[in-house]
Amino acid sequence: MSDRILIVDDDPNVVALLGVVLDREGFEVSSARNLRKAREALAQTDFDLLVLDLNLPDGNGLDLLQSLPVPRTPTILLTARGEETDRIVGMEFGADDYVVKPFSPREMLLRIRAVLRRSAAGVPHDKARRLKVGDLEIDEAAHLVRVGTRTVSLTPTEFRLLAILVEHAGRVFTRAQLLDVLDENDRGILERTLDRHVNNLRKKIERDPSAPEYVETVYGVGYTVRKPS
Repeated sequence: MSDRILIVDDDPNVVALLGVVLDREGFEVSSARNLRKAREALAQTDFDLLVLDLNLPDGNGLDLLQSLPVPRTPTILLTARGEETDRIVGMEFGADDYVVKPFSPREMLLRIRAVLRRSAAGVPHDKARRLKVGDLEIDEAAHLVRVGTRTVSLTPTEFRLLAILVEHAGRVFTRAQLLDVLDENDRGILERTLDRHVNNLRKKIERDPSAPEYVETVYGVGYTVRKPS
């Protein structure tokens, strides 16, 4: 049976684009333009995934997310660039991922497949780990990174890179190894693109990106996060 996906968005262009892409990939797609229609659809059908816009004509998508019964339908949030607070709250409410508008259909398709894969493997969102090195802490469930008292906003690729390095603090990864262990969403990125992600990550988490305390370069090899001495 095909996976059933409900798209909740009042933008007909978004719904049409995702509908074409997902239908072509064999998914069974339904849509709702507001919270009322979404609740009606969810009451009638057991969906495998919910793609939920935060800004809807009759309210905030977070209201729907919070009202979902536990265990919740796996959910990907659609957010605008300035909605960081809602995005953080959404992850705390149980959303599995988020995509910032405007997005590419390929990016959305890869995110959908990743969330469905995790759901099929039975990995609950609230069992994700907290990882910590020094003053840097990663909350995987809330998709949050804190450095001391400061909350840092990372892209999904930056988040996965940092989580891999912190989880295996003390291990040196070559660029090729990092590309191998990243989620398959990122298989297409090249080594030089990986370097750019690392540089952007350092700008966000390091006090002095030119003298990193967390993500260090091991010249001629790759990258590591050192264990505190």
